Amino acid sequence: MENERKTRLIQLTLFVVTLVTTTLAGTEWMLNKYLIVGMTWSDFTAGFSFSLPFLGILTVHEFGHYFTARYHQIKVSLPYYIPLWFGFMLSPSIGTMGAFIRIREHIDSRLKYFDVGVSGPIAGFVVALGILYYGFSNLPPQDYIYEIHPEYEQFESVDEAINASEGFVIHLGGNLLFDFFKNYVADPELLPHENELMHYPWLLAGYLALFFTALNLLPIGQLDGGHVLFGLFGPQKHAIISRVLFSCFVLYAGLGWVTINDMKDMSMESLGNFLLSVGMYLIVVYIAAYSVFKEKKDRLLYATVLLTAQFLINLFTGWEGYQGWLLFSVLIGRFLGVDHPQVNEDQDLSMGRKIIGWIALVIFIVCFSPRPLVLEIPTAIQGTP
Repeated sequence: MENERKTRLIQLTLFVVTLVTTTLAGTEWMLNKYLIVGMTWSDFTAGFSFSLPFLGILTVHEFGHYFTARYHQIKVSLPYYIPLWFGFMLSPSIGTMGAFIRIREHIDSRLKYFDVGVSGPIAGFVVALGILYYGFSNLPPQDYIYEIHPEYEQFESVDEAINASEGFVIHLGGNLLFDFFKNYVADPELLPHENELMHYPWLLAGYLALFFTALNLLPIGQLDGGHVLFGLFGPQKHAIISRVLFSCFVLYAGLGWVTINDMKDMSMESLGNFLLSVGMYLIVVYIAAYSVFKEKKDRLLYATVLLTAQFLINLFTGWEGYQGWLLFSVLIGRFLGVDHPQVNEDQDLSMGRKIIGWIALVIFIVCFSPRPLVLEIPTAIQGTP
C-alpha cells in the first residue's frame, strides 16, 4: 500500500510538472519569446490555451490504453507524464516528451495486444479532430499576428515581413488531415501564413496530436501500429512487413544525407566531408539495425546497402528525406525493436476488429507528416528577389 501511494504521488507530480512545462512552452510559442524572467501571471495563464487541449488529447490517448487493459484484466499502471522544457536554454520545446503506461504482466493474446494497441490512438484521434475543427473554425483576426510580431507592422504584408526576416524560419509540415482543415474549414481571410501557424495554440496542439498519433501508429515493431499489424496479419507476416517498412523508413530518412554535391570538387576538404558523411550515416544505420540483424557483419552490410540505395535515388531523382527521422529510427531499431513478442493465443480477429485495424492504418496515413518541422531560410537571405 505504501509503495502504491508513492507511485501515485510520483504520477501526480509528473502530471503537475508537465502541465506547468507545457503551459510555459505554450506561452513562449504564443508570445514568440522565451520567458525566463519577467513573466507575469497573465502571460503564464495564456499558455493554458495550448497545454490544456494538448494534454487533454495525450491523456485521452493514454487512458484509452489504460481502460482497455483493465477491461481485459491486464495489470497496468496509470499514465506517467514526461516533462521536458528547454526555455531555460532559450530553445523552443513543447514542454513534454509525451506519456506512457506500464503493462505489468505479459500479454499472451494476439487479440488483447490488438485491443490495447489500437484503443489509445483512436481515442486521442477523435479528440484531436474536435480540437482542430475548433481551432480552424475560430481563428482570431489577422491583427493577432501583429501582437506576436510587432516588427511586422513596418511591412505592407506578413509575406513581405517573413521574406525580410533574418535567420531561419520554422513552419509545420503538412499532412493530409491538417491540410484538409486548412483548405476546407478555415476562413481564407483569417488563415495565417504557414510560418505562423505554430503561434496559434489550438492549431499547434492539434497538429502535435496528429504527429504523435502517426508516430504511435507506425506499423513497426511494438509501437501501437505494430500491435495493430500483429493483430491483423499474425506473427509471421508481421515479422516480414515490419522489417520492410522499417527499412523503407530508414531509407527515406537518409535521402539526401550523402549526395554527389558533397564531391563538388576534388579537394581534400571536400573528400574529408564526404567520407565523414558516409561514416556518420553508416554508424547511425548500423545502430538502428540492432534488432533487425544479430550479426555485426549483417548490420554493416545492411547499412551499406541502404547508403548505396539512398545515394542513387537522390542522384537520379533529387529526392530528399527528413533526417530527423533517423533519430526515431535508432529509437525503434535499437531500443523498441522491430519484432513483436510472441503469444500463445494466436487467434484471428473478428471482422469488426479487422475493420477497426484498417481504420487505424488509414488514420496513420492521414496524420503522417513526411517533414513535420521544416526550417527554411527567407528569400531575402538567400539573395533572391
